[in-house]
Amino acid sequence: MRTEAAGRRRPGERLPAFLALPALAGLAFLLLPLAGLLLRTPWAELPDRLAAPGVLAALRLSLFSATAATGLCLLLGVPLAWLLARTRFPGRGMVRALVTVPLVLPPVVGGVALLLVYGRRGLIGAWLDSTFGITLPFTTGAVVVAEAFVAMPFLIIAVEGALRAADPRYEEAAATLGASRWTTFRRVTLPMVGPGVAAGAVLCWSRALGEFGATITFAGNFPGRTQTMPSAVYLALEQDLEAAIVLSLLLLVVSVAILAGLRDRWVGGLR
Repeated sequence: MRTEAAGRRRPGERLPAFLALPALAGLAFLLLPLAGLLLRTPWAELPDRLAAPGVLAALRLSLFSATAATGLCLLLGVPLAWLLARTRFPGRGMVRALVTVPLVLPPVVGGVALLLVYGRRGLIGAWLDSTFGITLPFTTGAVVVAEAFVAMPFLIIAVEGALRAADPRYEEAAATLGASRWTTFRRVTLPMVGPGVAAGAVLCWSRALGEFGATITFAGNFPGRTQTMPSAVYLALEQDLEAAIVLSLLLLVVSVAILAGLRDRWVGGLR
């Protein structure tokens, strides 16, 4: 009886010492840099620093581009996640591996790859330029594309996991009652995987907000047009350390506020 009760004991009630010490070390490893940022912030000069030219413009561009990139990821990533989770086709494992490549690919390499495809002489960029006169690199649209490229795998992984965990019997029942595939997807499948989609969208947005390498390579660092907050931090770090600290603090506050506000309401799929 005692053995059965011990087996039913919920984990985490009492953390063993051999796990507690590394856990505390890991917590300190993650929190100390944030504490250092707060301690080094020039609080007395904070209002003037935040009112400096270009800060609000970089923040607005970061929020807009991260939101637009997340919308693009939802538009393309949800169907791709459904394809990987619900269909069988030759090479599905390879496709899944390729989809997750941006997770491990150095962002600068991703930016170079985007230039080779969408640049003026790229595989698609040359056609866009000659046919429609559209030049994508070093524009605001390039910021959105670069952020979507590096952030989409987070959405796909979350949505695919939610689709695999969803009970297909509800969809089968809807089809039996005469619902079309689109109606079943819209009225049954999406509500079931909604928490997973929301979790993936939040992760995707957060990754897009902090993207730097692919963005600066593919879009450049032009104030008011392609300079996002991470790019502004990089530029300020070379000229004014205190300005870089203030910009970093602002980016940290925005990220934490968004994640804290969305977690309890939407991010049930991460629990």
